[in-house]
Amino acid sequence: MDKNRIRLYGNQSSVNIVIQTVDDHDISEMENEAAEVRRITGGDDFMIAALPVDDWNMDLSPWEAPPVFGKEGFGSGASDTLSFITDAVIPFLGSEHSDPASRKFYIAGYSLAGLFALWAVCQTDIFSGAAAASPSVWFPGWIEYSEKNMIKTHSVYMSLGDREEKTKNQIMAKVGDCIRREEEIFKEKGINTVLEWNKGNHFKDSGLRTAAGIAWLLNNEGKRDV
Repeated sequence: MDKNRIRLYGNQSSVNIVIQTVDDHDISEMENEAAEVRRITGGDDFMIAALPVDDWNMDLSPWEAPPVFGKEGFGSGASDTLSFITDAVIPFLGSEHSDPASRKFYIAGYSLAGLFALWAVCQTDIFSGAAAASPSVWFPGWIEYSEKNMIKTHSVYMSLGDREEKTKNQIMAKVGDCIRREEEIFKEKGINTVLEWNKGNHFKDSGLRTAAGIAWLLNNEGKRDV
């Protein structure tokens, strides 16, 4: 990964900085996503920093897991990706602000990037909130991990398409039960949490779904004193 490949959307002088790990499809949605965040929040007090990942299944997976579709399994590169974000990306993004203490960072993602966002806020308290749209909470071992580990953020937004659990893939069909349990886990731990259900399958309106999560964070966490 290269911090010079980061693409910025929104108000680049805002103290509300959303870091979103993305692939090529996500990049194609970013302009519409930023416009939707503006529409929902009624303003432009945010910046989305889209960070392209080189190997989706490696860079965003918290641990190794066998393939659940196709032949490609999952690696364990999430730790390196998070270190890159905290050690290189965040200092790079924050360098333009005269008052570093006023900055607020959020993390967002769709699908496996959504799972990465949930995992990241179990690792560090640097993020004020996480937006996980259609996150891959079916990931083997994830729910057990979430139950046992502390969440180090104030707010979590999650969403899922109402047809995502209606799949023949037995592992991915667990996503509905898993995200319901995830909501329970966060609420049991006192995290400000919302779970929204969208119309359609996993591949519908990914940019708009992510925008809804980011806007929710900004409308809730953005008003909290640092």
